[in-house]
Amino acid sequence: MPTDSQFDVIVVGLGNAAICAALSAREQGARVLMLEKASVEERGGNSLFTAGGFRFVHDGLDDLRQDILDDLSPAEAEQIVLPTLKAETYLHDLMHVTEHNSDETLAGLLIGRSRDTMRWMRRNGVRFIPMFGRQSYKLNGKHHFYGGVNIEAVGGGYGLVDQLLKAADRQGIEIRYATRMTRLLQDRMGTVVGVAVKGPEGFEDLAATSVVLACGGFEANPEMRVRYLGPGWEHCRVRGTRHNTGDGIKAALDIGAQPFGGWSTCHAVAWDISAPPYGDRVVLDNFQKHSYPIGIVVNLNGERFVDEGADYRNHTYAKYGREIMKQPLRTAVQIFDQRTIDMVRDEYRIRQVTKAEANTIEELAKKLDIDVEGLARTVRDFNAACQPGDYNPAILDGVKTKGIAPPKSNWALPIDQPPYTGFVVTCGITFTFGGLRINERGEVQDITDQTIHGLYAAGELVGGIFYGNYLGGAGLMSGAVFGRLSGRSAGLRAKSP
Repeated sequence: MPTDSQFDVIVVGLGNAAICAALSAREQGARVLMLEKASVEERGGNSLFTAGGFRFVHDGLDDLRQDILDDLSPAEAEQIVLPTLKAETYLHDLMHVTEHNSDETLAGLLIGRSRDTMRWMRRNGVRFIPMFGRQSYKLNGKHHFYGGVNIEAVGGGYGLVDQLLKAADRQGIEIRYATRMTRLLQDRMGTVVGVAVKGPEGFEDLAATSVVLACGGFEANPEMRVRYLGPGWEHCRVRGTRHNTGDGIKAALDIGAQPFGGWSTCHAVAWDISAPPYGDRVVLDNFQKHSYPIGIVVNLNGERFVDEGADYRNHTYAKYGREIMKQPLRTAVQIFDQRTIDMVRDEYRIRQVTKAEANTIEELAKKLDIDVEGLARTVRDFNAACQPGDYNPAILDGVKTKGIAPPKSNWALPIDQPPYTGFVVTCGITFTFGGLRINERGEVQDITDQTIHGLYAAGELVGGIFYGNYLGGAGLMSGAVFGRLSGRSAGLRAKSP
C-alpha cells in the first residue's frame, strides 16, 4: 500500500451527516472522497426518507428571518406564531425523553452548535421553511407551531439531500457509487490509513489520512436487529434505505472501537401496514401515521395500550413503534371521529393508506378485523372517562381522562361523532441508537478510552445521544452538527504538517 495518501479524507456514506462531513473537510482544503454503497438511483441514505425537520436553538421568528428563513415573505411571517427554543429547554427535553441517559458532552455539543450549524448549512445553499403541514395547528387564522421542531429543508428529506449534494458538487468533492466499505485499514501503530472497498471493478484498497464513518446504523440488518433489539424484530418494516446494515459499526468494532449508547433500543414509529419492507422513494415518509394524539390507538383486541396524549408527538412517536411490536400480529389501529379527522396530518390522505370508515364503532371493528365487543367496550369506557376542559391541540392542554388505564393525559375528546375512521399501522424502524463512542473532536474511541487516530464518526452510528426514546428533529440536527465537527477535525488532521 502506498505511503502517500491518495485522498486526504474519505467519508463513508452519502446522507446528511456524511455530506456535511465532506463539505466541512473540504473547507479545510482537504481532498475528499465519498463512498456510497448504493447506486446513484438509491443514494441519500436515511436522510432522503425524512421530513427534513431540524430542532435547533433560536429566539423566535424574527431571529430566524435574519439568516435561516431569510426568504420568508412578510405576509407569510404575519401568519406564524413560533415559540422560541432555548438551550436549556432543548437539554431538558432531550434528557427527559432519554431518562437522563444522553451523554452530557455529546448533548452539549449537539445543542450548543445547533444554531451555528443551521447558519452554515444555509450558507452552503440549503433553504429552509416552516413545517406548516406537520408541526402547526391553525387557530384564529394563524399557524401556531408546537413541539420544538418547526423548520424543515425545502423539499423535505429529498430536498435536503439534493441541496447538500449540489453543494458538494460545487466544491469538487468526488463520489463513488455502488462502492461498499469492507474493512478499515491500519498501520502498525493502529492508525487508520484508509479503507478496503468492493466496487463495480472488484476489491480495492483506498488510502487516506483520515476516515469519517457516516453510513448509518443497523436498522436494515434483520440479524443485528434480533441480536440487539430482541426476538420478533426481524418482522418490522424499515422506513428508510435498505443499505444501512451496520457496515461502519462492524468495521470499527473489528478494530477495537468502543460500543456506546442504547444498543437495545431504536427509533420506531407507527407505519402503515401496507407499506413495503423498505422505504419507498416516491411515498417517502408519508407511510407514517403521527396524528394519534388527537385520536385513540387500539390493538386487534380492541384495547388501548398507550397514553396517546402523554406528551407532544415529538416526544412520544419514536417509542410507540416498540409498543406496537408487542401487540397481537404487531398491529394497531388509530381511530378518529368527525371532531378530529379533518385535523390529521397530510400523510393520512395519501392514496396508499390502509383505512376503513363506518357509521358505528361496531361496524368499524368488523371492517378492520378488530374484536367487536372489545372495541365497543373500550370506546364506551374512554368516552365516559373524558373530562371537560379547554381543548387545544397546539399545547399540552390537560384535557384528560379519569379512571381508566392507560389514561389519556391531554387532548382527550370523546369518540362519539360518526362516521368513524380507522387507520391500520404496524411498526416501522427508522434507525438504531447503539453505535460508536466519539470524543469532542468526533474521533472514535477504543475500548480503553483511547483515540483511534485517523478515524471519525457522525450521524446515526454515533452512540450515546438517544436511549429508549428520541426527540423529534434532533436526528438530522445531530447528523449535521457531528458531520460538520468530524469533517473539520478530519480535514485539519489531513492538512496539518
